[in-house]
Amino acid sequence: MIAEPSIPIEPHTLDQMMPMHLLLDNAARVSHAGPTIVKVFGTDLVGRSVFSLFELRRPRVVRSMDDVRAMGDTKVYLRLKDGSGTTMVGAVAVLPGNNQVLMNLSFGYSVVEAVARYKLAGSDFAPTDLTVEMLYLVEAKTAAMEATTQLAHRLHNEKAEAQVEAMTDGLTGLQNRRAFDANLNRHIAKGAQFSLMHIDLDFFKAVNDTLGHAAGDAVLREVARVLTDQTRETDMVARVGGDEFVILFGRLTDETVLENIAKRIIARLERPMVFEGQGCRISASIGIARSNDYDPVTAEQMTADADLALYMSKDKGRACMTLYRPEFRVTVQRA
Repeated sequence: MIAEPSIPIEPHTLDQMMPMHLLLDNAARVSHAGPTIVKVFGTDLVGRSVFSLFELRRPRVVRSMDDVRAMGDTKVYLRLKDGSGTTMVGAVAVLPGNNQVLMNLSFGYSVVEAVARYKLAGSDFAPTDLTVEMLYLVEAKTAAMEATTQLAHRLHNEKAEAQVEAMTDGLTGLQNRRAFDANLNRHIAKGAQFSLMHIDLDFFKAVNDTLGHAAGDAVLREVARVLTDQTRETDMVARVGGDEFVILFGRLTDETVLENIAKRIIARLERPMVFEGQGCRISASIGIARSNDYDPVTAEQMTADADLALYMSKDKGRACMTLYRPEFRVTVQRA
């Protein structure tokens, strides 16, 4: 009969192969501990009772080393008594001579939380431990999720920028026709009271013809600044054509207030604008339509009537404003 070999194992070998092991003596005291389990507790464990370090969850009836030896080679489930509630699983084996017990520990399914809690790394586990593979997978998953999140944020920002660009006039920075149409339809859908002011620049073609398109562009940018200065933050100023602008005044239909705003805009635009030492002179013709003159309000009719009032201002000699009235339509139809 062949006798079973007695294989002595040096502590440093155990540390490499089982970095989370404990060697227990006859009194259930730790005689040697692997480097990782020492790192978990943050203190030297030699001489400590294993029952002071762990709460045994299964099997529950283990109070002494005699109970441990009686179990033989088995699996135990533990909870650390460090206040964290970290659970562990261990394989217990009685060593030859019956005077020492080897306990090899693992975090089991709580490994990810434990690695973060105790600041562990792959080097704290045995090279063949599947925990290392799990950590790599977790890191890869985390990296992939971070990359996906960053990509989603970037796409969201790019989409938002594209939407803003699609709604913005590139020359003046004002909102464009598309943005104006969307805002007008929102006001109508809400049933809100509002007014439209259609502005067409007078003598702008002469600026382009005499001083060039660069001067014309400078004038358009200055017009945009003037219109923004003369309106509230809640109002919408848009460039809807070459030298055509429109202002949507939310919750404003007072005739006197609208006329005063229009007159201020005309007076301000008639001030000479200087481009490269040359004076640029323009003015503006304005037509205004109010939502309370309609039942129901439609975007097509209201913008058409603001245009009609604008061209009536042109016919009156330019540099003036006209407030649309329902009887204008009858006059046009007769004409």
